[in-house]
Amino acid sequence: MSASLAASGIISFDPHHRGLFSSKKIHPNGRRARMPRRSFVFKGIAISVFCSLLSATPAQGMERLPFKPEGYNFWTWRGHKIHYVVQGNGTPIVLIHGFGASAFHWRYNIPELAKKYKVYALDLLGFGWSEKAIMEYDAIVWRDQISDFMKEIVKEPAILVGNSLGGFTALFTAAELPHQVLGLVLLNSAGQFGNPSAQNNNSNEKETILNKFIVNPVKEVLQRIILGFVFWQSKQPARVESVLKSVYINTSNVDDYLVESITRPAGDPNAGEVYYRLMARFMTNQTKYTLDSLLSKLSCPLLLVWGDLDPWVGPAKAARIKEFYPNTSIVNLQAGHCPHDEVPELVNGALMDWLSSLELNPTTLQTI
Repeated sequence: MSASLAASGIISFDPHHRGLFSSKKIHPNGRRARMPRRSFVFKGIAISVFCSLLSATPAQGMERLPFKPEGYNFWTWRGHKIHYVVQGNGTPIVLIHGFGASAFHWRYNIPELAKKYKVYALDLLGFGWSEKAIMEYDAIVWRDQISDFMKEIVKEPAILVGNSLGGFTALFTAAELPHQVLGLVLLNSAGQFGNPSAQNNNSNEKETILNKFIVNPVKEVLQRIILGFVFWQSKQPARVESVLKSVYINTSNVDDYLVESITRPAGDPNAGEVYYRLMARFMTNQTKYTLDSLLSKLSCPLLLVWGDLDPWVGPAKAARIKEFYPNTSIVNLQAGHCPHDEVPELVNGALMDWLSSLELNPTTLQTI
């Protein structure tokens, strides 16, 4: 959601790839989503709105996490207030939302998964009901937040599940701290594979006096004006609903619950400044964190639950991840960027089936 950072190249989309080889598929025949590449500005604006808004609603007959304007539980991390939800008992599962979303984005997954597992869903620093801290955001910040959350709140190894930006954060955590992660689930994850030649070219660039004192300051002023306007637009309820209905596969899933879970945090003090820092700085400086470098360190089972109609993160990425990391199962869904909220009954079923296949013997789990 997420999270889904097209402006920085964190999202890759291959419009020519369609086929997927997987151990499990839920993929009826359907239309193929295509979207041409756009300029940096368009992609930055569009994806910031799309992934901030991430997904859906009234799944008929499904239990839904009650919406609480005041939030559920709070944990202090490095002096910052972090919001989280916890339900159920059993092996812990930690759910991590995408860009612009919150723990409420797992509204249909938490109650169902909690019938068999202890489910946690937290808001990343800078998003949702967590504090909008004024700082330089980096992928390491969220990796450390998840790691410390597991040590201080969960207190035992867990399954990590992440959508979009949350998927990338979950992968980063699992790769760097394998003893804390029993299994990993990625839903239309953000992240890009490395491009050595591009990285080498970037490393040879030197900042000139002209860039430092004239070009960069002017660029920052223009970015603040443009992104300030985009942020103001993207938090308007009517705009949120309109954009959702234009990009979500099933428009019946757009409801007041979803819209309020997005617009309410956007009204927090510092929300605009955090948005600016994320869009102008974080998103343009992430090439040092690549999927191949993280997957090469991964040691736990991996499940990919992929919405194949996602216009930003196509099924080609899931196929490439499986090719790079063979210990991967794939479930393909006829859904968009946030399958867990668009088709929660299918995602919950896929998660339950996969979790049941893992050897999660309580006697072998050690306290962190």
